[in-house]
Amino acid sequence: MTEPRVKELTFTSDKLGLENILDDIRKGVIQLPDFQRDWVWDDQHIRDLIESISLSYPIGMIMLLETGGKTVHFKTRPIEGAPIPEEDAENLILDGQQRLTSLYQALYTNYVVHTRDFRKKPVNRWYFINMELALKSNGDRSDAIISLGENKAIKNFRGEVQEDYSTAEKEYQAGLFPLGMIFNCSAWRKEYHKYWKFDAKKVELFDEFEEEVIERFTQYQIPTIYIKKQTPKDAVCQVFEKVNTGGVSLTVFELLTATFAAEDFLLREDWEARSARMKERKLLSSFQNTDFLQAIALLVTYKNRLDAINAGMSEDKTPGISCKRKEILKLSKEDYQTWADKVEQGFMDAARFLYRQHIFSGKDLPYRTQVVPLAAALVWLGREAESDGAQQKLARWYWSGVLGELYGSAVESRFARDLPEIVDWTRDLAAPPKAVEDATFSPARLYTLRTRNSAAYKGIHALLMRQGGLDFRTGQTIEEQMYFEDSVDIHHIFPYDWCEKNKVNAGQRDCIVNKTPLSARTNRSIGANAPTVYLDHLQKDAGINAPRMDTILRTHQIDPIHLRANDFAAFFKARADGLLNLIEGAMGKTILREVRTEETDLVDYEGTLAEDALA
Repeated sequence: MTEPRVKELTFTSDKLGLENILDDIRKGVIQLPDFQRDWVWDDQHIRDLIESISLSYPIGMIMLLETGGKTVHFKTRPIEGAPIPEEDAENLILDGQQRLTSLYQALYTNYVVHTRDFRKKPVNRWYFINMELALKSNGDRSDAIISLGENKAIKNFRGEVQEDYSTAEKEYQAGLFPLGMIFNCSAWRKEYHKYWKFDAKKVELFDEFEEEVIERFTQYQIPTIYIKKQTPKDAVCQVFEKVNTGGVSLTVFELLTATFAAEDFLLREDWEARSARMKERKLLSSFQNTDFLQAIALLVTYKNRLDAINAGMSEDKTPGISCKRKEILKLSKEDYQTWADKVEQGFMDAARFLYRQHIFSGKDLPYRTQVVPLAAALVWLGREAESDGAQQKLARWYWSGVLGELYGSAVESRFARDLPEIVDWTRDLAAPPKAVEDATFSPARLYTLRTRNSAAYKGIHALLMRQGGLDFRTGQTIEEQMYFEDSVDIHHIFPYDWCEKNKVNAGQRDCIVNKTPLSARTNRSIGANAPTVYLDHLQKDAGINAPRMDTILRTHQIDPIHLRANDFAAFFKARADGLLNLIEGAMGKTILREVRTEETDLVDYEGTLAEDALA
C-alpha cells in the first residue's frame, strides 16, 4: 500500500542561545522587515523581562523568516539601537521584536536605553541588578532589578539626589552590577575585586552571583521557529498577524511597500503623490491605497486571463480575475508601474462619471467600494466609455448596485465579475452584468431609508438632483457649484416640528419619502411652517407665481395639490409612487408595487427593517 505523500513543512524549530541571538543582531545577521512597527516597550516591561531571564523563566518563542526566497523579498532594517549592519540579513524577526530589542539595548550595548515610563513619557534608563538582593533566598527578584535615570542617580520629589551611582566605584560600593556587562563581566569583576582589595566575602558574593544569576543569562536559550524562505508572501502576512502580540493588522500596502523598497521603489511616496492629486476632487478624498491596489490587481489578472485564452488555453484552466489580498500581494513592481498612471486616471474618470450622476461629495457617495470596478472598467474601455450608449449602460450598472444595495460587504468576488461583464456588455458582446440582474428594490424599503447610513438613501438623494430637481427658492437646477456654494443637503418637506404637532409617526416623518435636496437658505425659509405657509412665503420672497412653483415641486416628485393642502397622507402615497418611478428609470426594470390600503400607508414602519450600515 502506497504511503500518502507528506507535504513539506513551511517551518522548522530550534533553540538559540540568547547571547548568540544578540550578537547576530549586532552584526545584522538578524534584522527586521521594514513593515514592522517601531519598538514601544516601556521601562516596566523591560524590567519584568530581565527578571524572567534572571530566574530562567520562559519568555516565549520568537519567530524568524529566512531571507533569500523567490516569493518573499523585503527591505530590511536593524532593530532600534543596533549599528549599521556588517552583513546581509539571514533572518527577519516576525515575532519577538519588542523582547529582542529590549534585551539588546539593556544587555548588549552598554548604552543608556531610550524607553518610556508608565505614562508613556520618554525616559532614559540604565539597568542594574543588586547582587545581594538577587541572592536572597526569600527575596523578590523584582526588587533586585533596578533602573536608573541617565545620570544614574535617585532623587526625591524636590529633585535632590538621594543615591548616586554615577561612577564605577559607586557601583562597586553598592554592589550594583550593570546589566550591559552581563555577557562581558570579567572586566567589571576584576575592577570590583580590586576596589574591595580582594575581600574574601566580596569575592564569594560575586562568585555566587555569577553562578546563580549571570550564568542564567549566558546559558539562556529561546525557542525559535524559522519560517522557510519558500513560504508565499500572503502566508507570511497571515503568520505575522496571527502571532503579532500588539494586535496590529498588517495591510497589503505595507507589505508591498516593504517588498518594492527592496527593489529601490518607494511605494508610499508614489501613492502619497497620487493621493494628493486625487484628493483635489472632493469626491475622491476618502479613497485609500487598498482601493487603488485592488483596481490594479483587477486589471493585471484580467489581462493575464485574456492573454492565456488568446494563447489557446481553455477557459476552465485560465487564471482567474481577482483583487483579493492574495492577488494584490502577488503584484510586482513592474505590474504597479505599468498600471498606476492608468488607474489614477481611471479614478479621475470615475469621479467625472459620478458628477454626471449628481454625486458631488464623499459624504454623499453611496459606496466607495463600487468605484473600484468602475475605475478599472473605465481604464480598460478607454475612449469607448465616452459614447452615450456606454454611459447609459454604465449608469444602469451603477444605479443597480446602489439601489439594490449590492456593495456593502464581501465585494471582491463581485468586483471580479463586474470588470469583464461591464466591458463585454458595453461592447455589445454579452448580456447585462449579474449586478444588473441581481438588483432588486422593494417598495417597503423606502420607509426604512432615513439616514446616510444607507447607500440607497444617498442614491435617491442624488437621483432627485440628477433628474432635474429645482431649488424651491431659486428655481435653479442643482449642479456642482450650487451644491457646494449654497450648501445643498437633504431636508424634510413636511417640517419635523409640523409632523410632531400633527402626530405624524416618526417612521414616515424621517424617511426618504418626506425628504428632498434643498439649499441651506431655502431650508431656513421653510423653518417649522406648514407647507401652505412656507410655499406662500417662498413665492412672495422669490417672486415665483403659483404655476411655476407647482412645476418646481413636480421636479421633486411632489404633487403640489397635496402639499398645498397640508395633506400628509395623500402626499406620502403619491411621492412614494413618484420615487419608485424614479428608481425604475435608473435601474431599468419594473418594481412590483405592493397592494396597499389606507391602514398600511399610515403604519409606523420604524423597526420593521433594520437600517443598513452600508455607507
